[in-house]
Amino acid sequence: MLKGKFTFNADVLEKLFKPRTPALIGVDISSSAIKMLEIAEAGKGMYRVEHYAIEPLPKDSVADGNINNLDAVSEALRRCHKRLGSHLRNLAMALPNAAVISKKILVPAGQREEDLELQVETEANQYIPFSLDEVNLDFQVVGPAPNSPEDVEVMIAASRKDKIEDCVAAAEAAGLKVVVMDVDIFASQAAFELMASRFPDKGKDRNIAIVDVGATIMNVNILRNGQSIYMREQPFGGNQLTQEIQNKFGLSPEEAEAAKRAGGLPDSYESEVLRPFMDMLALEVARALQFFFTSTQFNQVHHIVLSGGCAAIPGIDEVVAKRTQVSAMVANPFANMALSSRVRPKNLSQDAPSLMVACGLAMRRFDPS
Repeated sequence: MLKGKFTFNADVLEKLFKPRTPALIGVDISSSAIKMLEIAEAGKGMYRVEHYAIEPLPKDSVADGNINNLDAVSEALRRCHKRLGSHLRNLAMALPNAAVISKKILVPAGQREEDLELQVETEANQYIPFSLDEVNLDFQVVGPAPNSPEDVEVMIAASRKDKIEDCVAAAEAAGLKVVVMDVDIFASQAAFELMASRFPDKGKDRNIAIVDVGATIMNVNILRNGQSIYMREQPFGGNQLTQEIQNKFGLSPEEAEAAKRAGGLPDSYESEVLRPFMDMLALEVARALQFFFTSTQFNQVHHIVLSGGCAAIPGIDEVVAKRTQVSAMVANPFANMALSSRVRPKNLSQDAPSLMVACGLAMRRFDPS
């Protein structure tokens, strides 16, 4: 997760990447909904879920990570914040991975901060197909290079300024303030760290696939010892299930989406619509793992963690595990957290897999200085 050592030509956005952050709300804007989450400390090394809320977005107001309807998104942010019931107005938000160019580079160890900044800027020119005046550039020292003791690995991330400015403008129009900007895949990774204790030896030397199935895109991020070793996007998501419900039962898109979440569909729904969709989802996960095996030196994934709205489908972990022959679990980064009286455990358990990005963003509140 980038904690922002500096920003280049950041102007109005120069404060977005500070390592030390105030109390804040994690906000994930997906193509279908806004999710807000506030987490507080509950003793040494312990956390408590204070508030969370999910607000649906009007169709096509956000597509492919782009805010297409600023007014609709800002109004949804306003409604979501009111429903949240928090007095906090500072936000941590994330850009979609597709909107960010990231690259890991090697640089000589022991450099001064000023020299490192200069080298990052020089290296970034090779990988970013825009003028540096048009982007926000950030970097994070990852650690010693595995095969080169005299070097360190540095992660560079850059995004066009207009992508960030749209998020900031939507928040400001809702009376809120963005103080941290992250990348959704890094935020999800941070939330995963809260689950590491559930794996043997905390997952050491194991390949763990975080598979996020959203409305339109399935993101696969495979981690090894806390570092991403493979990423892939596939055009598959929950909208395909909504479409099947529309076609099968003659419903409008809104009616199909509501029925998918609330139930009440005919008895044939499970066998004729839901089960085939689950099988298709499992097949897509298996395909993604095959791409991983053929494009890396690895030939095994040890665990699959399912997140996103589709991960809430009962039994999806078992279907995926059977198809891939890999143990699978549904993401819940809140399993070891306390809950405030305002949070209903059953609801949070159901929504947990779709709150991974919001959770990682909310945890930015506790970044060390």
